[in-house]
Amino acid sequence: MKTKTFEGLVDFAILSMKYKTRLTKKFENRKHYVDPNSNHILSVIPGTVVEIFVKVGDTIKAGESIMVLEAMKMMNQILMPHDGKIKAIHVVEGNKIPKNHLMIEVE
Repeated sequence: MKTKTFEGLVDFAILSMKYKTRLTKKFENRKHYVDPNSNHILSVIPGTVVEIFVKVGDTIKAGESIMVLEAMKMMNQILMPHDGKIKAIHVVEGNKIPKNHLMIEVE
């Protein structure tokens, strides 16, 4: 038996049953998921960098404060997520940064 291939159809399986479907433009143009890098510290909210407590080469333990980010009139302490060494700092005090901006890289 020959299988027909149709333009734009995609195969997928659910509970060992095989199906074909046509993807919508919205689905095809979606932003693909990327695993977060645990060595990148990103801003979770837009704000202004008030103070940076670390410098490149510092060894920091998990839970220690590395910087203060002012957002919506609140001072947010940014804490080290895990033990590591500061590889690079991509912000300076006074910078206004958007959400998901790379602030610090850790080794």
